[in-house]
Amino acid sequence: MDYRNILKASNESVAERYALSRDRILQIGLSASDALTPEQNTYFSKVALFLSKCMDLYRMVEEGRLAGMMEEELMEENREYYRDILPENYETSYANPAYAVAVLGEEYGRILSFLYTELRSLRVFCFEQDLNKLTILNELFLEIYGLFDSRDVSYWKIKDSIYWFLHDNAPLFLGWRVRELVDPGLDFAVSIVMESDLTDLRYLYAYGEYISDNERKMAEFLNSLPQEEIDRIAFTFTDGYREGFALKGVDLSRRETVNIRYNIGFERIVRAAVLQFKEMGLKSVIHRSAYNTLNKRQNIRIGYVSTNPNDQYDYDHRFDDAIYFDKRMMERKLSCMRNAYEDYEAEAAGYAGPAVIEVFGDKPFEPVAKKEAYRLSDRQQTLSVDYSTLSNTLMNEFINQEERSFTIIAYPMPSIGPQFPEIFEAINRVNTLDKGKYRDIQQTMIDLLDQADYVKIMGRGRNMTNLTVRLIDLEDPEKQTKFENCLADVNIPVGEVFTSPKLKGTSGLLHVTEVFLEGLCYKDLRLYFEDGKITDYSCGNFEDPEEGRHFIKENLLFHHDTLPIGEFAIGTNTTAYVVAGKYDIMGKLPILIAEKMGPHLAVGDTCYSYTEDVRVYNPDGKEIIARDNECSILRKEDPKKAYFNCHTDITIPYEELGRIVAGITSPTGWDGKNTERVEIPIILDGRFVLDGTMELNKAFGGE
Repeated sequence: MDYRNILKASNESVAERYALSRDRILQIGLSASDALTPEQNTYFSKVALFLSKCMDLYRMVEEGRLAGMMEEELMEENREYYRDILPENYETSYANPAYAVAVLGEEYGRILSFLYTELRSLRVFCFEQDLNKLTILNELFLEIYGLFDSRDVSYWKIKDSIYWFLHDNAPLFLGWRVRELVDPGLDFAVSIVMESDLTDLRYLYAYGEYISDNERKMAEFLNSLPQEEIDRIAFTFTDGYREGFALKGVDLSRRETVNIRYNIGFERIVRAAVLQFKEMGLKSVIHRSAYNTLNKRQNIRIGYVSTNPNDQYDYDHRFDDAIYFDKRMMERKLSCMRNAYEDYEAEAAGYAGPAVIEVFGDKPFEPVAKKEAYRLSDRQQTLSVDYSTLSNTLMNEFINQEERSFTIIAYPMPSIGPQFPEIFEAINRVNTLDKGKYRDIQQTMIDLLDQADYVKIMGRGRNMTNLTVRLIDLEDPEKQTKFENCLADVNIPVGEVFTSPKLKGTSGLLHVTEVFLEGLCYKDLRLYFEDGKITDYSCGNFEDPEEGRHFIKENLLFHHDTLPIGEFAIGTNTTAYVVAGKYDIMGKLPILIAEKMGPHLAVGDTCYSYTEDVRVYNPDGKEIIARDNECSILRKEDPKKAYFNCHTDITIPYEELGRIVAGITSPTGWDGKNTERVEIPIILDGRFVLDGTMELNKAFGGE
């Protein structure tokens, strides 16, 4: 059963309500109300006309008229829909909370900006032909308009309408989101990928997402490559996925679905991946990033995406849930998710995990903090942390983390500049480096680190990092190891050794002059640690230091008061580093590649969160025992204290690195009662100096 048949019954059930809402909205678009101020009349008239265009679009998709359009016509329709929120027009858009407040006033501006933003999701329902969701959003608009028209309006009544709309329709929005993750029957995107003529770029517009030059040029570029090359690129991705299961000792044949995530324009690679996954016995599930406020997580996009028409727009609305998020709504969301997982329990049990193609190339986004944008209260921040923990625990109840895996790879987009074809080829080479060579070099490093009590990291130049990382103890060095030898299976490209450090005794400053994390640029980022947990933090993004603290707490700490260090790693991919320097793209690389280009720490959960009891081995046969720390071990008595449901890697690039040394304490004297401490350098002034690792310096130019 395809997605259209799945929606047929619900569409038929609301047809009459839809017709009534359509007629009323058309009237609002054409006439003013005496009960409204001129500014309010203009707002509701413009939004009504916008909704009318959406309903016209629904009919055009239903009748197949878009399929007959020329590419130029589709391009114009697409741009016309998104024109309002593009940077050049955003300053006078109702989607901009600052403009909405300026025009509509403090009382109504922000919440009506939210309403318009939420109504913009109607485009999704037009393309997916979901008349039910289109109808209920029309009705929400009419309900709020009715408050103004009846002269019985206040901020709290608008807020109440929104609250109960979301509360009552939570099963619809949250249930569908769960189903999208695990049910291959929802094949809207899979059908586009597998059935379209990918040489005809009109297919790009079938998703209903914003299509920029990035997507068009990416598709054109991939169309220029021979099928053999496309298959090789896809194989790097899919075989890494297969290896992830093999390394965990999990039987992939017991899984049924894989969730593919990518940027629009990559369809040739995704089609090859779908076919390769099919050979492994996996059906592909593809869903778009969240569009409804109940399903969003700040401004993070998970699913298939396109170039963001305006990062500031998403940033301005990242905490719109401040309007409605309370304990009752949290419990409602969790209840709806549980019901959905129970309804699709069999599908969830067969879910194998995500396979992700990340992209990069856009200029790092530096947000403007607007006082008109919603922010969570202290109470809501606490609830948000609780919800993140409880929702992840719920998902893990139905999707066994010990029997799933993932893979992730990254490629540039044409926005990276005129050298895009060259850069794409260079990154492709980075993604396929010889794993055998790195395995041996990294093992040399691990052999030393297994003897160490701690690692000390020092910056140089402008970088003020001064951090000591404590390592766990080995009970049986012949069979155990502290570090994982990471070889580009689930985490591509190759090039790091990593561990879960001991928190007690891990202290100091981590400083990076500039870093790009989760789509946001951080300048002069400083994190201070005591016993492995963040005690203070700052950045130079804003004139007001307090605004910088808010920025970090919201987007890096995800509202936690503190986070522990979940991972310490040393990146070894000097080839990637040199490529980044050659093409001047260091600031545009995703953390997936950047983390391989120097030492890095991850704040949040360990790399083994929710799977700490799964035994993991390095290629030399030794078991990696550093899977827990003092926080994660609490999972056995209180999971809320064990997991933070985030893991953000922060890398110090080689050019900012003064030294990394392994500190070894050994007994001296005939009775072994005295000890001496020896610090053995691994990296000095950005270059590897440990015997057996210096071949990595060749990428720098034969050093």
